[in-house]
Amino acid sequence: MPKYMRLTKQKKLILDVLRRTKAHPAADWIFEQARKEIPSLSLSTVYRNLNLLKKTGEIQELNYLGTFSCFDGNPKRHYHFLCEKCKCVYDFDFPSQHHLEEEANKCSRMKVTGHCLFFYGLCDKCSE
Repeated sequence: MPKYMRLTKQKKLILDVLRRTKAHPAADWIFEQARKEIPSLSLSTVYRNLNLLKKTGEIQELNYLGTFSCFDGNPKRHYHFLCEKCKCVYDFDFPSQHHLEEEANKCSRMKVTGHCLFFYGLCDKCSE
């Protein structure tokens, strides 16, 4: 955690909730889990702390096609898979393609500094 960000009880709990799950939950799920430990917690506090944790690089916010946001407690670069049927998001074990930014810079006058890549289809459960 960066030195300039105070680690409040609420922020620590929200981060712990995210790091304890392999799911990529929405803010309301995080709120429900955190309220089990801090009943007075408000949804606005959860959103505020999620934004702070995202800004400092402690978590990732995943926004797929502008339809919904979910959060990932793993801040390292990795890819995701979105099931089109059940809408679950999974970590996708695929080698990171760091060279894509370099190739994109060669093809454009724009300065590419990162990329977001996700795969979609049917998860194991939905494809049965």
